[in-house]
Amino acid sequence: MGKFNFKDEKDFEKVKDEAEKFYNTIGDVYCPYFKEKIAFNAKGLRHLKFKSNRKARPRKDQYSRLKIIYLAPEILKQSHTLQGIGQIKKFEEQKTNSRWERIMKEVKYYEFIAVINNVRIKVVVKEVLGGEKYFWSVIPCWGIDK
Repeated sequence: MGKFNFKDEKDFEKVKDEAEKFYNTIGDVYCPYFKEKIAFNAKGLRHLKFKSNRKARPRKDQYSRLKIIYLAPEILKQSHTLQGIGQIKKFEEQKTNSRWERIMKEVKYYEFIAVINNVRIKVVVKEVLGGEKYFWSVIPCWGIDK
């Protein structure tokens, strides 16, 4: 079994707790590519655990993402090159007049791929038009070359 494979529920809870504690200490990270700071906010952590509102990711998927979360800030700190960019219009939740509404917005996703400690991963940064750039996801890349 590899070091990123889901073992049991007890191991999952331990990895989840450690990842959440680590994530909450990050705050933001300066990225040389953007020449600005990238926020590590609650939206990114929620995306690692949920695919969409009220739909959790499978535990195996959560486990592999949470296990490598510690590499995401390092990759952003060292990234001078962008590997991919995606642009889409989609509904985003936004607080307006003290209530949440879904509003159609332009969204950009920036991809950074790197190999650190013999682990190849993709880090995704999200930007909603008119807002700050923030960490969105970390994706293990070992399944790509099948």
